[in-house]
Amino acid sequence: MSKEPMGENEGEEIAEASDYLYERMNITIDKGQEPLRLDKFLTARIQHASRNKIQLAIESGRVLVNNKIVQPNYKVRPSDEIIIYSEKEANNEEIIAEEVPLNIVFEDEDILIIDKPPGLVVHPASGNYSGTLINGIAWRIQHANPEISAGNLPRFGLVHRIDKNTSGLLVLAKNERSLTSLAKQFFDHSVKRQYLALVWGDFAEEIGTIKAHVGRHKRFRKIFDAYPDGEQGKEATTHYKVLERFGYVTLVQCELETGRTHQIRVHMQHIGHPLFNDDTYGGDKIVKGTVFTKYKQFVENCFAICPRQALHAGTLGFIHPVTRKELLFKSELPEDMKKLIEKWRNYAVNRTDHA
Repeated sequence: MSKEPMGENEGEEIAEASDYLYERMNITIDKGQEPLRLDKFLTARIQHASRNKIQLAIESGRVLVNNKIVQPNYKVRPSDEIIIYSEKEANNEEIIAEEVPLNIVFEDEDILIIDKPPGLVVHPASGNYSGTLINGIAWRIQHANPEISAGNLPRFGLVHRIDKNTSGLLVLAKNERSLTSLAKQFFDHSVKRQYLALVWGDFAEEIGTIKAHVGRHKRFRKIFDAYPDGEQGKEATTHYKVLERFGYVTLVQCELETGRTHQIRVHMQHIGHPLFNDDTYGGDKIVKGTVFTKYKQFVENCFAICPRQALHAGTLGFIHPVTRKELLFKSELPEDMKKLIEKWRNYAVNRTDHA
């Protein structure tokens, strides 16, 4: 019996073809619509939505009409464009406050930027409710505000996430206004996100773009696959640029235009360049190079240096949700990837085989 590959370590939460934790609904008011309160209109229009929840969403700024925040008593008009942001995956479990080391790059009253180390799960999920980044955030809130009980901790708005074994930058919203603004920027693809990746193989070109839908694998439902004809999954676009060539592997910069779960990993596998040591998408074996013992030992040593997919979210840029200033954050490569790249750099310089 074949073993089904895992999308990450067992118990890690996986979104349905998106790394955004909020989803967006768009509604255009019909031309024949009579004036009607927005909360009443949405309660009637959205299945299983109570009026109280709708009013709360409107008051918290998660409902926009013609790109503006309005009140629940706003009366919809023909051709109005309504956008509703809602949590994609309801999680009714109480978040456990735990002291988890967090590298906070920036914080003000509205947002929080964290540089996540590899190995840290972002969000609690089935079978993995503790030790995550969000557990650490809960502890931080409670430590700063001991008068707040565990059951009443405010939830920081996690708009997006990165894989457990990917390192790098994440932004969290500290209030509903910031959450709405950031969610909109992510959905509009105006957020700048650049990743550094070491991938197998050499490239014929210096730059390129990968366009292929990303969705659940047809056979192995815990991983994802690329669908270039768009017959399944959701639209996904990755731009890449070669930074340094080492012969059998290449250091590339990837810029996301969309944000699908495992997008870079799936796209690079799709074009024949799986990420180095990506055990889910075929990068944890010798893909390019010789099969001689000396080279094999070298690669195994590289796997030991960086025991994860060699992927780092190094750049994050967006418009501040309140000040409206452009913000750009950069994160240095973690030590495991630095050592890995240096080892390959030295190998490329001193290489004597030409297999």
